[in-house]
Amino acid sequence: MPHSLQITAAAPDPALLDLPWHIPLEEWPAENLAALPRGISRHVVRFVKLSGRVIAVKEIGETVAYREYELLRALNRLDVPSVEPVGVITGRRSPSGERLEAVLITKHLQFSLPYRALFSQYLQPDTTGRLIDALAVLMVRLHLTGFYWGDVSLSNTLFRRDAETFAAYLVDAETGDLHERLSSGQRAYDLEVARVNIIGELMDLEAGDLLEQGVDTVAIGARLVERYEELWATLTDAESFDTGERWRVAARIERLNALGFDVGELDITTDVDGTSVRIQPKVVDAGHHSRRLMRLTGLDVQENQARRLLNDLDAYRAATDRQGEDEEFAAHDWLTTVFEPAVRAVPRELRTKLEPAQMFHEMLDHRWYVSREQGRDVPMAEAVRSYVEQVLRHRPDERAVLGAVPGVDSTALPRFEEG
Repeated sequence: MPHSLQITAAAPDPALLDLPWHIPLEEWPAENLAALPRGISRHVVRFVKLSGRVIAVKEIGETVAYREYELLRALNRLDVPSVEPVGVITGRRSPSGERLEAVLITKHLQFSLPYRALFSQYLQPDTTGRLIDALAVLMVRLHLTGFYWGDVSLSNTLFRRDAETFAAYLVDAETGDLHERLSSGQRAYDLEVARVNIIGELMDLEAGDLLEQGVDTVAIGARLVERYEELWATLTDAESFDTGERWRVAARIERLNALGFDVGELDITTDVDGTSVRIQPKVVDAGHHSRRLMRLTGLDVQENQARRLLNDLDAYRAATDRQGEDEEFAAHDWLTTVFEPAVRAVPRELRTKLEPAQMFHEMLDHRWYVSREQGRDVPMAEAVRSYVEQVLRHRPDERAVLGAVPGVDSTALPRFEEG
């Protein structure tokens, strides 16, 4: 191990020293690698097994590596959906003394997939549209924090299932920049880059016969712009009304909550004669439902998963006639008598197929379909058993290391590189 090796990390893992940093990343031995699907990348990226977890290692220039590391740390502090940085390693040299590129290390985002891996599976209709909607939400969240991405694309994004939708996470921040606030021109340019890149990526999928039939790739690019502009306007536009309509302040906040956002600060002004009021959100934070569920139950889940679980909690309170009781007590009972027993009923070998909250969401859906089919209210325990045997056993494992599947040659798996 060359003694010039330098590791920059907030909490370095000593096991990092055991990895073969003296070898170019594309030549690393198979025993160090985890064969997960990887998105397209301009850099060499490998998933690596380390201390019982998986990390993503990207070879990149030293200056860019440090810059991206700091940007990802800033985004994580701002609670923006993005991969978590682990560290930067520089000073790499081969045994012959040849200088090797620095590497940026990030944590692999469990249960996430690059868009190409999603399109290689059997997916529901309108998958393309749901991915675009998720990317629009991510872009709005980034722009609200003052982050200019610079190279928005499906390839630079990871997706996790979030109830019937997807949640998008930023993977590649090397072209980005963090400002106090973005100008309209910066936002518009980011949006145009995204539109053009996405059309190109979808055309590539179409050429590989991976895209749903009848999809208009140009219209999908336009959908991103439309969804982004609608959400941005809802979150940031000022609204004026007569002083007698003060209820509209609460209505605006409720509308934002319904979209999954909390209003941290609201600017309220009146005109000179006091006959009209103008309101404009100043600080808007995403995660309204997930924060509420976390407060009530301690469950840390995606926003739409939280919305679905909260709906089931409300149904539980109504069924047990506990609407007037303290919400925290009812939530504790729902957690211990409904949610946890359902998740624990899944055989251990199947639990890595989906996140627990996503699994519970699908159990609720399955229970509804079976109840409708049989014309009766199917008990949850019965619905869970049916879901496990009829649905879950046949689902692909979204967390497992694909190379560990018996009989599968991991070197033959498609390489979609993350980063």
